[in-house]
Amino acid sequence: MSLPSPTSENRAVVTGASSGIGTALAAELAARGYSLILVARRGEVLTELAQRLTLAHGIAAEVRAVDLSDRTQRGALVEELSARDIAILCNNAGIATFGAVAELDLGYERAQMELNAVAVHDLTLAVLPGMIARGGGGILISGSAAGNMPIPNNATYAASKAFANTFSESLRGELKGSGVHVTLLAPGPVRTETPDPADASIVDRLVPDFMWVSSEYTAKVSIDALARNKMRVVPGLISKGMSVAGQYGPRSVTAPIAGAFYKKLGG
Repeated sequence: MSLPSPTSENRAVVTGASSGIGTALAAELAARGYSLILVARRGEVLTELAQRLTLAHGIAAEVRAVDLSDRTQRGALVEELSARDIAILCNNAGIATFGAVAELDLGYERAQMELNAVAVHDLTLAVLPGMIARGGGGILISGSAAGNMPIPNNATYAASKAFANTFSESLRGELKGSGVHVTLLAPGPVRTETPDPADASIVDRLVPDFMWVSSEYTAKVSIDALARNKMRVVPGLISKGMSVAGQYGPRSVTAPIAGAFYKKLGG
């Protein structure tokens, strides 16, 4: 079965829509005719995006300025989505930290777990009963190639994305034959714009240009994969390399190598 066709009543939800892959996913879905619910903390950025996509594609775009790491704010959105006709949910919002976890801010680490893992679980369970009842829907979960292996100096992020990866693929097995598609997006580095050499981050300096993929490309192949009900989409050479290493490489070897790289990011 294909994804539900866009209608005047149904919506595609994109979390983390204010930047990067989230903005690109929103644009890709709007270009395919889906009206949107855009979710992120920065309401003013979402409002500008909503206006731009409405003018370009003639769709409706609703804005929800919500901090998904906050359980109270998230709860109100969960309640709303459970009562709406949601055709597609893109669980994309996420944050990362680098460095030894004992030296990082406890509150931010907790917020990272709430956003990267618990919010994914809550929003998915909010829309799932309606999708099953209607016999169709699509759930795209942004996990990470980092979720395939232990990564010292990126411990909370890797662990939270391990949840997202496993939850996505487990849920997919439960929904076989239901008409609901579930696809895991497991990217590595994604470049939203070409950096000025003077302002390039350590990631930009460490990762060669040819290994980056764009957010627009990532969004297109992700929605294409969701439409085909593909289990996992892994865009880019680094993503594919990390996935292979994480799934087949000995952890006693891959963890120290990855940890050394992420220690540089923390520094």
